[in-house]
Amino acid sequence: MSMPFLLPFPLPGDAESLHRAMARPGGLSAVPVAELPFLGRAVAGLDLLGLVRLAEGAAEADSMALYEFWLGAHGTEAAACGAWFNLGVARMKAGSPSTAVEAYRAALRLKPDMAEAAINLGSALEASGQTEAALGAWRSALPPAPLRQTLHNQLGRVLEAQGRLGPAAEELRASLLISPHQADVQQHMVHIRQRTTAWPVTQLDVPGLTETEAAFNCGPLAALALYDDPRLQAASAADWIARKAPPAPERLAPVSGYAHDRIRIGYLSTDFCRHAMSFLIAELLELHDRTRFEVYGYDASPEDGSDIRARVLGALDHHIPIHSLPDEAAARAIRADEIDILIDLNGLTKGARLGILRWKPAPVMATYLGYIGPVPLPELDYILCDEVTIPPHLENAYMPRPLRIEGCYQANDGRSVHLPPVSRMGEGLPKEAFVFTCVSHHYKLTQAMWESWCRIMQATENSVLWLIDDNPESRATLTARWLEAGLARERLIFAPRVDPDRYRARLALADLFLDTHPYNAGTIASDVLRMGLPMVTLQGKAFAARMASSLLTAIGLTEGITTSPQEYEARAITLCRDRAAHQWMKARLAGDAWSRTLGDAKDFTRRFEAVMTRICLKP
Repeated sequence: MSMPFLLPFPLPGDAESLHRAMARPGGLSAVPVAELPFLGRAVAGLDLLGLVRLAEGAAEADSMALYEFWLGAHGTEAAACGAWFNLGVARMKAGSPSTAVEAYRAALRLKPDMAEAAINLGSALEASGQTEAALGAWRSALPPAPLRQTLHNQLGRVLEAQGRLGPAAEELRASLLISPHQADVQQHMVHIRQRTTAWPVTQLDVPGLTETEAAFNCGPLAALALYDDPRLQAASAADWIARKAPPAPERLAPVSGYAHDRIRIGYLSTDFCRHAMSFLIAELLELHDRTRFEVYGYDASPEDGSDIRARVLGALDHHIPIHSLPDEAAARAIRADEIDILIDLNGLTKGARLGILRWKPAPVMATYLGYIGPVPLPELDYILCDEVTIPPHLENAYMPRPLRIEGCYQANDGRSVHLPPVSRMGEGLPKEAFVFTCVSHHYKLTQAMWESWCRIMQATENSVLWLIDDNPESRATLTARWLEAGLARERLIFAPRVDPDRYRARLALADLFLDTHPYNAGTIASDVLRMGLPMVTLQGKAFAARMASSLLTAIGLTEGITTSPQEYEARAITLCRDRAAHQWMKARLAGDAWSRTLGDAKDFTRRFEAVMTRICLKP
């Protein structure tokens, strides 16, 4: 039951007569009949604030009497709803629920949306034996279902953005309980469950909502960690695109292309900032051959003031901010610049401007690097890949058409990096233990992969698992599962997030990187190999499940590629137990292994530009 509405304002006017009357033995109930009219007029002369203040300090019976006196004169006024409510509270305290019902109903007549009065009315009706009427009162206190659904969705959205994943999931599930077939809500719910390692992630426990439906509506990013099947990824993505980015009314670019002396290549991104994509692509932008290419950047990225953003923008011949432009206006700006090849660097990731692409503002358009999966947008011509990530026998599962770069598909920044001094002691790692690590986001971690890791740890002595501390919910859940597997708590170590330089330096402290499946490490895998850390990956069918295999192939360490969970576990166990085999892998990564392969940005730029030259249309 709610407490009375208390309004802490000074008592206005002269109310000495009321105070004297209430101070008598028996309070107002002992006032002589002859004085009642006078006291009634005194009470009626109070405003609502004065009444509440006076009643607050009165005995229970006097409090009711004050409200009844006052309401006799003001009970139909709009402002009287609070007094009726407080009278109802007083009557309930006095053990008179039937008269409390009358007071709450009077409050609701004056203010029908007074939820507190409706809730208390239900309690009073229940206490007086009117159960069905109580249920009706409580239902009336609820906002209409569509409004409640909207409120839950808004709360879930904001809480998720704040990183409060547990409360966000509660709000989204409450929304789904009202209306289960909300594709967007299902998408966020599934991804939150991935992030918090709440497995199975598609089991949302909502009547009328199947796991199959939740999986289909999981969204493009979640699909990469849920399916190792490019066809399923494409089907889910196509449905998402149909809901989010309807076709544009016209195609802007000429079908036959332009006649430029230099190829105008435009890069479209919302991640020209402190983002993994920018760290990969910066040197490619700098090294483009300006005698053959003119480089444009269409920038819808946040102004984060970072060094990498300044470097990326500085590498462009033309920087065109499109933050404030609607999709059509941004598309027409690209068309006006007569871009020959437009490279979309987002794909289906957060912030993607698919609406721009739907106008077909360039005669040739490709998606690259940001999203490593099918992007079934009809206006796109190509998805950039390589022979490993999308082999010929799997290319029919992809839309748009796979376009292979010779060697590894992934651009890398070959510049030397500053590595601060780090130590195992300083990072909370045991000095002599074999350190398995994975610093990928926890949403990439599946139940099957976690169980593989636990079996690896059970089979190896004097080893620890070193993970990134992604979020409080996943940390708690993984710790509980770790203990359930019979593993000692001190063998599971979580690392805080740090700046990029220290993050890279820390990688060298570990002994073996355990990759995730079906969503491999990409940028992280490159950093791992750059720091001379051996890795084991489980290769699958989808692009995302073959990224690390491409990197390992390029650097010449195919021994890190496995093709079954059993082989994956056995390889990791062997490398822990057989220190000679482990040292052999480390030796393969030593010296200039990375810089002359993955880190050779000049060679990559040559291979990338060869593909761009081949696909550029000329009238």
